Amino acid sequence: MDCSSYSTYCYRCDDFVINDTKLGLVQKVREHLQNLENSAFTADRHRKRKLLENSSLNSKLLKVNGSTTAICATGLRNLGNTCFMNAILQSLSNIEQFCCYFKALPAVELRNGKTAGRRTYHTRSQGDSNVSLVEEFRKTLCALWQGSQTAFSPESLFYVVWKIMPNFRGYQQQDAHEFMRYLLDHLHLELQGGFNGISRSSILQENSTLSASNKCCINGASTVVTAIFGGILQNEVNCLICGTESRKFDPFLDLSLDIPSQFRNKRSKNQENGPVCSLRDCLRSFTDLEELDETELYMCHKCKKKQKSTKKFWIQKLPKVLCLHLKRFHWTAYLRNKVDTYVEFPLRGLDMKCYLLEPENSGPENCLYDLAAVVVHHGSGVGSGHYTAYATHEGRWFHFNDSTVTLTDEDTVVKAKAYILFYVERQAKAGSDKL
Repeated sequence: MDCSSYSTYCYRCDDFVINDTKLGLVQKVREHLQNLENSAFTADRHRKRKLLENSSLNSKLLKVNGSTTAICATGLRNLGNTCFMNAILQSLSNIEQFCCYFKALPAVELRNGKTAGRRTYHTRSQGDSNVSLVEEFRKTLCALWQGSQTAFSPESLFYVVWKIMPNFRGYQQQDAHEFMRYLLDHLHLELQGGFNGISRSSILQENSTLSASNKCCINGASTVVTAIFGGILQNEVNCLICGTESRKFDPFLDLSLDIPSQFRNKRSKNQENGPVCSLRDCLRSFTDLEELDETELYMCHKCKKKQKSTKKFWIQKLPKVLCLHLKRFHWTAYLRNKVDTYVEFPLRGLDMKCYLLEPENSGPENCLYDLAAVVVHHGSGVGSGHYTAYATHEGRWFHFNDSTVTLTDEDTVVKAKAYILFYVERQAKAGSDKL
């Protein structure tokens, strides 16, 4: 049972259910939880009243180096192993251009007056036509930096995720990177079609900051997802027998980087035995010339058969927000292992110029990126452990651990074993056409 909404989930049905036992035991549990919630609410109200009486601040308080500081960040409640979702949502909420676009969207009323404000126990019978991922995502982003509450419960968003992404039903731990890709893909698809007669693409067209030259189309028309996260790779394959060269352009929303094998036993930054693995090592491994093995033979159109070949990636177009996923989980014969290697990454000035197909066509500022957020996986396996996120907001770094938000510093951030890194294109100087 979800202790926030009192909805009952059946693992056999793989859905929320409204059935009760003959003795009405489910309803009795709901009533008991309601009584506990009411008593806890009363105690919490008295505690907050006492705090306000002893403090002139009217916002949340945080101790930093012995002094008290007001912050406006809001945590996300864990609904049952949903830290993977919380870490991604907090990271995306701190990518300003992306977040501001959704917060500026008009609200969509999904329920009529008779059901508005009434506690709803969700089931499949309600159908999929009554949900909007864009709308619930917008509401969640709006709640995160209002400063009016310590933690926000994203249960409505999680319900929509269950409806449209069956892979994430249930309460088992999930992979944060996989969730991020599903989330961005479904936001992109819904924005293309609009919802309840509202054309989201028209809002994108009106937004002058997202010009046509910055758009990268993936599966149809461009949206804010592809305009901000979209880049283009050139995949270059050369036949080693006849020398035929094949080029293919592939759009991407993120880059998945291998941690080079020579660094995989090095777990900490201060561990000896050779140099520390850096993000540049991972990027170089991704873009270096690679000879394909026997299982990946290239079908050469000139030789008319599969031949040995080499492959190389170039970045043809960089995105506004560069999302880098470090491949920490690898399948072995029987299980999925985690690569726990520390990877050194810069907070500022990540230079991507040397990975571009035509670097001479890009200005010096166009290729520099500054870190906006980091998702970290704590633990040994993808099906276990815990996700948290670090993100910068108005010049300060925060650590988001579900409902707990704390101020932190740059030294702590750079020591994190990053799983997903979000880099934002450095702002151009005044007078430039770029953002």
